[in-house]
Amino acid sequence: MANAPDLSIELHPVGGKARPLSQFLTTFPLAAVVLDPYTHESSWLLDTAHRILTIFREADVRVAFLVTGTGVDGASQFLGPLTDQILTLADPDRSLVRSLGLETLPAFVAIRQNGSIIGSAEGWDPVTWRQAATELADMTMWSRPEIPVAGDPAPYAGTAALG
Repeated sequence: MANAPDLSIELHPVGGKARPLSQFLTTFPLAAVVLDPYTHESSWLLDTAHRILTIFREADVRVAFLVTGTGVDGASQFLGPLTDQILTLADPDRSLVRSLGLETLPAFVAIRQNGSIIGSAEGWDPVTWRQAATELADMTMWSRPEIPVAGDPAPYAGTAALG
C-alpha cells in the first residue's frame, strides 16, 4: 500500500512547466499509472494502462502516466502518441515514487486532493489493480474498468521502483 506523498514534489508535465503535485490535485483526485521506461515490464502494460486511464478520464478524476527516472523527453519517447491522449508527468529523480513508498513498478495509484491514498497496486497483479480501481470508482461513483480483459498480460511481479 502506498503512503501519502509529499505534495510539494515537483512533477514535469510533457508540454508544460514543472509544478508541485499539489497543483495537480486542486480540483480532482489523481489516478496515475507509474512506469519505468527502462524496463520491459512497464512497456508490456501500456495498452492495459491506457484502457484503464481512458475509462476514468470522463470521471471527476485527473488521469496520468507517471514516467520515472527520466525527463519529459524520455517520457515522450517511451509513450509516443499516448502523450497526446493522456496527461504525462515525468518524475526524473523518482522523488514521488520514493515519497509514495512504492517498491515495484508498474504501479497504479489514486491520490485524493488532500494527498491521502484512495487505492494502489504494485507490479501487474490484476486482482490488486481491480481493487484499487474499484475504490476509485466507488469514490467517484463511476464505472469500474474490467480488469483483466482478454489481451491483458499475464500477472508478473514487476521491477524495483527505485531502479
